Amino acid sequence: MRIFEPLYDRVMAWSRHRHASRYLAGLSFAESSFFPVPPDVMLAPMAAARPREALRLAWVTTLFSVLGGILGYVIGALAFELVSPWIIEMGHGENLELAKDWFAVWGVWVVLIAGFSPIPYKLFTVTAGALAMPLLPFVIASLLGRGARFFAVALLMAWLGPQADRHLRPYMERLGWLSVFVLAAAIVIFTLMD
Repeated sequence: MRIFEPLYDRVMAWSRHRHASRYLAGLSFAESSFFPVPPDVMLAPMAAARPREALRLAWVTTLFSVLGGILGYVIGALAFELVSPWIIEMGHGENLELAKDWFAVWGVWVVLIAGFSPIPYKLFTVTAGALAMPLLPFVIASLLGRGARFFAVALLMAWLGPQADRHLRPYMERLGWLSVFVLAAAIVIFTLMD
């Protein structure tokens, strides 16, 4: 069953659309608070297709991801009791508990790490709000973590250039499943470390 190749093809089509930057901003915003698809899947092909715009695209992704993170923070601060059952129902209950544990141990540093990690960032934004983490350190850590991730993706893809699509597509299904495996392994490892 092929899942990742059709998704990749659809995102590639979106990345060439004349409103692609708007789609990227919307995806970045939504992913940080409630949407399951990370913006990297759109940022990477856009940066590869338009290397001269890679830095601007990384900045758009970072800015709107952090703004979405602030929405996640507000959701956590004002409505955690309402959204936590939904988070658990979506299969992220263990990740939510893991996020709480990490906040207890590392505080603001966990936001910086979460911004770069494969664990869904939205879990950390909602948890930061629920735990009443100070907003300014949250925003700064989010800018640094998300920025490092998105600028790295954009610059790598810009360096590879438009020919990256030709080299990536044949491996997209394997790369997609490898990402799922790495995420599952990271969750298991961090759970066992408790």
